[in-house]
Amino acid sequence: MDEYGNSGEGRATRRDEAVRAAVEQGLLGPDSPIVGLLDVTGIRESAAELRAAFAEVTAPGTPVLHAFAVKATPLVPVLRLLREEGIGAEVASPGELALARAAGLSPAETVLDSPAKTPAELREALALGIAVNADNPQELDRIDGLVRSAVSRSPLGIRVNPQVGGGSIGATSTATATSKFGVALRDEGAREWVVRAYLDRPWLSRLHAHTGSQGIPLSLMTQGVAETYALAEEINRRIGRPQIDTIDIGGGLPVNFASDATAPTYAEYARALREAVPGLFDGRYGLVTEFGRSLLAKHGTIVARVEYAKSAGGRAVAVTHAGVQVATRTVYVPGSWPLRITVYDGKGRPKSGPEVVQDVAGPACFAGDLLAEGRALPLLDQGDHAAALDTGAYYFAHHYAYNSLARPGIYGFVPDPARGVRFATVRDPQTLASIVAESGGAHAGALTTLHAPGSR
Repeated sequence: MDEYGNSGEGRATRRDEAVRAAVEQGLLGPDSPIVGLLDVTGIRESAAELRAAFAEVTAPGTPVLHAFAVKATPLVPVLRLLREEGIGAEVASPGELALARAAGLSPAETVLDSPAKTPAELREALALGIAVNADNPQELDRIDGLVRSAVSRSPLGIRVNPQVGGGSIGATSTATATSKFGVALRDEGAREWVVRAYLDRPWLSRLHAHTGSQGIPLSLMTQGVAETYALAEEINRRIGRPQIDTIDIGGGLPVNFASDATAPTYAEYARALREAVPGLFDGRYGLVTEFGRSLLAKHGTIVARVEYAKSAGGRAVAVTHAGVQVATRTVYVPGSWPLRITVYDGKGRPKSGPEVVQDVAGPACFAGDLLAEGRALPLLDQGDHAAALDTGAYYFAHHYAYNSLARPGIYGFVPDPARGVRFATVRDPQTLASIVAESGGAHAGALTTLHAPGSR
């Protein structure tokens, strides 16, 4: 059992019951061959674990905002659920800010981080009082002008890159020497520029760094936070007063995709931070965290019907309705983003039997559209279901419209003594009319009306 009671066994049991109920209640079947399922109980438990882990290590009365990284699962009902569980929102685009506001998140519960904020985005955030972390000197110049022209309640800070190195996945390593994010502290003159920026701007009160992501070990994450804390201490010492009152340590806690166990846990990370950076938790600094994948990944499942079962070159191939459109990273970079696959029969019951090496393929028209290649599983037959586990973050909410495949419906679920499982719609399945509209249907004749001068 994970700390604070969120057990992998409990998640697996709830998932099995939900898949069977989805078939029985008609959410999954021949006419709806792919769905996303969200375990509401598990999401609530993860939010509680996060709050409890940091409450254990922080001094009483310390202001702490846990802001969910909206990019991980940009769904309004998810953001509303997390808000109910005491979790705010970290947004990185106008769209994500709109989602957070639609979910009822207040400006005080919201943080804006993005490497490409426009003047309009900055103006809106400062008008609303949303916390903003400037990514670079040019952005800070823009904020200077906005602060001079209008009073703002926004807490403002600078994002720095401690340049402590990368992890096992280069594309998700945010603290390398050449990362595009933040002010690179080890570059010549950069650290002194950051210190001077605070000396010259009494209204800068936060310092932000995001070291972690999938593939980053806890030791490297902790080192990044320690170096950010040391910089905050240096700045306040140079100024002669505690001008920086809040440190935003980002998120990025990696997820174990090899089993149902939660590893590492929030409690392990919080304790590692307290051991390495005790001054961060003594009450002198408020804290902001920006966890995303670790809050949602374990609580999502994509379930797809097997449309056909065939063989090629002596290998069994199950052709399903889940592929690159819902699992883009896994299909294109399977070595970095492998997914566990669980097999269910046509009635949604876990399927057992001798394991057979087989491919679990998706519906897109290219050979590499595989959820799993050469995987030993109970043999998938036509009408069975393949479930991709741990897909609650960066999967069914990030649709890739290859072959104009429709976005699947997403449903939250909880155990229900009366019905077995109760579902709520999080996002409706995409309609064909919506696909046509998004593909310029309203402008079908637009190009035929354009002619070069003199061509007709």
